[in-house]
Amino acid sequence: MFKKVLIAEDFQDTNRGIVEAIRNKLDIPMIQEELYCDKAYNRLKLAHVQNEPYDLLITDFFFTEDHVERKITSGQELIRAARSVQPDLKIIVNSMVDNPAKINALFKEENINAYVCKGRNSLTELVKAIQEVYHNRTFVSPRISLNVTNNVFELDEFDRIILKDLANGLTKKEISEKLKQQNITPNSESTIDKKVSKLFDEFGAKNTHHLIAKLVREGKI
Repeated sequence: MFKKVLIAEDFQDTNRGIVEAIRNKLDIPMIQEELYCDKAYNRLKLAHVQNEPYDLLITDFFFTEDHVERKITSGQELIRAARSVQPDLKIIVNSMVDNPAKINALFKEENINAYVCKGRNSLTELVKAIQEVYHNRTFVSPRISLNVTNNVFELDEFDRIILKDLANGLTKKEISEKLKQQNITPNSESTIDKKVSKLFDEFGAKNTHHLIAKLVREGKI
């Protein structure tokens, strides 16, 4: 089992709950905690310099802003900073975020090892995640519908028609008129708008150009 674990979580009570659950279930000699990403990063960096590195980092995704000045403000930034010091560090994200696209991006872009979604069973799931990661396996909370090797959202034929027309420069109104001419339903402008908005959310896109670029990179279109 892991010998040295660091927890980065901005709520002290949550930190204590995590530490207690881990100590009760797993034989880990050293479990340390930090409320701020900067301090967690400094611990990781110092341990690495002293040749006493941590085996595992458990971090939240969002950290609440307060009076303390911070350079590293999110779990994602902490992951990147930690990996710059210790590329092989095992990382579990423990967060309220339940958007499959965002979680999938953490596996793809940040190479995290496990994701636990905070909830009724999250402490039990976290213990399970630690065990799985120790054995070089990934873990995702069961209530999150996610395939960590592929994007969880698959495009259907209607999505592809809309995306192709958007890529060709058509407006949503023009796409609507084209669908009506081809007797394809649904074809209302509001339906197309909702469909595009959902695609933005699923793929974490900021605008149409960003969405098209991401889908092309992933080989979706």
